Amino acid sequence: MNIHEHQAKALLAEYGVKVPDGYPAFSVEEAVEAAGKLKSDVKVVKAQIHAGGRGKAGGVKVVKTIDEVRSEAKEMLGKTLITHQTGPAGKEVKRLFIEEGCDIDRELYFSMLIDRATSQVSIICSTEGGMDIEAVAAKTPDKILTLSIKPSTGIKAHHIRRISKALRLTGDSAKQAVPFITNLYNAFCSKDASLIEINPLVVNTDGDLLALDAKMGFDDNALFRQKEVLSLRDLSEEDPAEVKASEYDLNYIKLDGNIGCMVNGAGLAMATMDIIQLEGGSPANFLDVGGSATAERVTEAFKIILSDSNVEGILVNIFGGIMRCDVIATGVVQAARALGLEKPLVVRLEGTNVEAGKDILSSSGLAIIAADNLADAATKIVAAVKGN
Repeated sequence: MNIHEHQAKALLAEYGVKVPDGYPAFSVEEAVEAAGKLKSDVKVVKAQIHAGGRGKAGGVKVVKTIDEVRSEAKEMLGKTLITHQTGPAGKEVKRLFIEEGCDIDRELYFSMLIDRATSQVSIICSTEGGMDIEAVAAKTPDKILTLSIKPSTGIKAHHIRRISKALRLTGDSAKQAVPFITNLYNAFCSKDASLIEINPLVVNTDGDLLALDAKMGFDDNALFRQKEVLSLRDLSEEDPAEVKASEYDLNYIKLDGNIGCMVNGAGLAMATMDIIQLEGGSPANFLDVGGSATAERVTEAFKIILSDSNVEGILVNIFGGIMRCDVIATGVVQAARALGLEKPLVVRLEGTNVEAGKDILSSSGLAIIAADNLADAATKIVAAVKGN
């Protein structure tokens, strides 16, 4: 789960991380009121969407007067921002962040994320702040420091010394790095974060460290114990189908293809999408119904898949372990009848009660295409959507 910049900064400030003063605004009037509370002569009007690259898309404006705040707020609110992270559809701006200006001396990059390969927190930092870190990695990898923090030890002084050296921090800035980075790490662990990205982390003309931007993501599996974080969720920033799927404990991610996929197990879902691609097709989604799906959940899964107008056919690929093939087959038949499914449907079943499941499908009277294995299933669904 992701949150907005103003929410991330408020959360980090609770842990002692220094951020510029600012206020969220949901209307032009609130934006003007917020600007009046700020002490700096320069203000920054920032569009709040769950995507990076806002500045290049016109979503960050530096202004000097209240009238300019009003003008930029009118321009931004309701506007669709298209950045390299939103895709061509973009995201509508429904809220702003009005923040005090900052006299910047240097812009740096700093992030923390979970390295699942090592089960540790990785810190990535660079002197090249304000830029796409991917571009820095490709062109000047020597300007990036990556180090891992063992959960058993946590952040230590020697870690911070290495980071300070890599960022070329000296004097008061280097001293401030100790509480700044320590507090970031504490916030990361305490809130079950999966990502904290500060880009840019700035050194102002007074030598102070400030998080001029802040992006935070959280482990969805830990939200049950992070009620404060969960309360910050903005459903309008999420795909409606993905929100609906979460209500039924379905793991769904919309893609750009035309073949809907319903699979049990994340690994099997990935393999299913790969083999569809290999056969010349294009998956329309990732959908994992989990290991204990009911007929009702299967029906909802079909509804979610078919809510995508790009879907021209559906492949159901189930390996029955805990999941029984006859239960899935019953759900598939119920869903196909209830929804009046007319698009090609290929079903591959294997595992617990597989013969009972196949009997349910074959006796349903529906135009369900049976497949013997995954390769056969992919070949048949790709051929069906192409009209072969």
